Amino acid sequence: MEIQGKIIAVLPEKSGTSARGGWKSQQYVLETEEQYPKRRLFDVFGEDKIKQYALQEQMRVKVSYDPRADEKDGHWYGSNRAWNVESLDAPAPAATT
Repeated sequence: MEIQGKIIAVLPEKSGTSARGGWKSQQYVLETEEQYPKRRLFDVFGEDKIKQYALQEQMRVKVSYDPRADEKDGHWYGSNRAWNVESLDAPAPAATT
């Protein structure tokens, strides 16, 4: 799935250790730019992806993500894990000297 809009919140990074080793994840809130804006929570998994995307509040982005539902110990939870994020903001012009 894809959605685009503006990042309105960058939530604290989470980290932990699993059977596969250490991991990091960060969640973001995106607001669509429509007549009736919608807010969506999505997460980026992996320190490399968090650094690569370098998402900040007010950035306009297009997010490709997979919604998923998982079960653990009889409890269900959902997530929207981003697998690609593209900036929609124009790059800053190069400085001339």
